[in-house]
Amino acid sequence: MQFVLKQFHELTPQELYDILALRAEVFIVEQKCPYQDIDGNDQKAWHCMGKDDTTGKLIAYTRLFAKDVCYQGYTAIGRVVTAPDVRSTGLGKRLMDASIAYCRRLFGPHSIKIGAQTYLLSFYKSLGFVSTGQEYVEDGIPHTYMTYEHHSKIS
Repeated sequence: MQFVLKQFHELTPQELYDILALRAEVFIVEQKCPYQDIDGNDQKAWHCMGKDDTTGKLIAYTRLFAKDVCYQGYTAIGRVVTAPDVRSTGLGKRLMDASIAYCRRLFGPHSIKIGAQTYLLSFYKSLGFVSTGQEYVEDGIPHTYMTYEHHSKIS
């Protein structure tokens, strides 16, 4: 799998379509959660796209944000998603390792904050994220804020 990193204005219409389709497939249809995915933040983000080497299909994705855009004092990673047919292959870890490395390269060694779906806490902890203990419900799904400190495990 190859990772491609682009700002919003660099995305092709097909890439934007593929991003929105994957996010809708997982966050809206699979998780049975009608919510406003198009939230006005895509234009502020860098888009990390994992594409299948053979087909070129988008199979993994994150949004990356500079310090203070989403959370005061933090850079951020959001909309973490992998296609259902590639789960349990280690792709999620590769996606997050790449996203952390891109955040550092783009924004410097700042702490990273995420709003993790609570059922994925152990996955994010295995990557070096630490729960803040601040739980909240977003669109009917329990989430927990987690941080990755700049001195955490290097990706």
